[in-house]
Amino acid sequence: MSEPAIRVENLGKQYKRGLRSQFQRNFREAVTDALTAPLRRLRSLREGSADGSDLFWALRDVSFEVAPGEVVGIIGHNGAGKSTLLKILSRITRPTTGRAVISGRVGSLLEVGTGFHPELTGRENVYLNGAVLGMPKAVIDRRFDEIVAFADIDEFLDTPVKRYSSGMRVRLGFAVAAHLEPEILVVDEVLAVGDVAFQRKCLGKMSGAARSGRTILFVSHNLAAVQSLCSRAIHLANGRIVDDGEVSDVIGAYLAASSGSAHTSLMDRTDRQGDGTLRFESITMYDRDGRCVPGVRSGDPVELRFRLANPSGGDLRGVNVAIGVESPLGTRVMFFSNELTGQAYAPTGAGEVRIRLERLPLIAGRYTFTLFCSVNGRTADWIRYAGELLVEPGDYFGAGKLPQASQCEILVDHEMTLV
Repeated sequence: MSEPAIRVENLGKQYKRGLRSQFQRNFREAVTDALTAPLRRLRSLREGSADGSDLFWALRDVSFEVAPGEVVGIIGHNGAGKSTLLKILSRITRPTTGRAVISGRVGSLLEVGTGFHPELTGRENVYLNGAVLGMPKAVIDRRFDEIVAFADIDEFLDTPVKRYSSGMRVRLGFAVAAHLEPEILVVDEVLAVGDVAFQRKCLGKMSGAARSGRTILFVSHNLAAVQSLCSRAIHLANGRIVDDGEVSDVIGAYLAASSGSAHTSLMDRTDRQGDGTLRFESITMYDRDGRCVPGVRSGDPVELRFRLANPSGGDLRGVNVAIGVESPLGTRVMFFSNELTGQAYAPTGAGEVRIRLERLPLIAGRYTFTLFCSVNGRTADWIRYAGELLVEPGDYFGAGKLPQASQCEILVDHEMTLV
């Protein structure tokens, strides 16, 4: 029997809440911290905070093995420990307890494109990023045209990266990293960025890697991608493994265990993007009688309310608010935007976006929200997987019949003439 490509034994990672990364501090702050450390320790003892209450485990007692050539999906809600696990396996961070034994060269697609130098051109950054990832110059030369074609940035190749859009940076970063061809590929949520065509290209690239016999660990909220790419899935929750097995079984149990909520606060969400000019605060759902509910039946009326805050209280212009609804497998099934309806929106202090559907056209399942708002074209707030919409079975067509989940995702009013 061959040795596993990845062996994880009793892995644990502990963090201190509110502690800034060592890499985010400058020299002056580091010296100040060193000089004041005795005082801080004395204060913590006096105030009783030395009991470890400010520490938390991002991972705890995690153990599993991955065979060579196996493709494994890692799923779980935000904060489950998925990204922490991949960072340990990629040697970006050290575990607090346990160990991870890797047999083979690892290629990591974590936060792709973040290492680019803004003043250098796309061409120069291909060589820089490739060198950082361990790709020899001769290999970059040989694969350069293929990398550029994959990223689709030909006309901007000699433009400084600081003038690239975020999508262009991600495309170029993925293109470089995906052409490393390591024995083990570690991928974290790259399909959440870029347009649909690029996402398909990324999935195709990873599918090709899987067919070539490479070992893949794939973290994604896109359960459809996990199901199509992986043969096995691991479900993480609160830093621990709660399920590990055949991908369909694990995804089914994960969806069944998820629970909807009538009111979802977004105040503590840290995995959001944007400059904060306008911020989402909460999501609340109401039924036909105006009651706050965690879910609604197919075909019933529902009102979705999205609370926003304008921290400055100033007069905002050019506001666009967009709401996406994704199916349990990650497919976008509904999209709402005040730009589509031609409505101007200028909240002062606090505001609320209300979307009313007279007949909810979704089949039974648990759906998630993606929230986005911009001010004058600049992203103010962007939260993926912001909350859940629980849809229960309902007699949408009034005939006592419902389509199966494999037949459709959207229910459409229609008339059928049989002659």
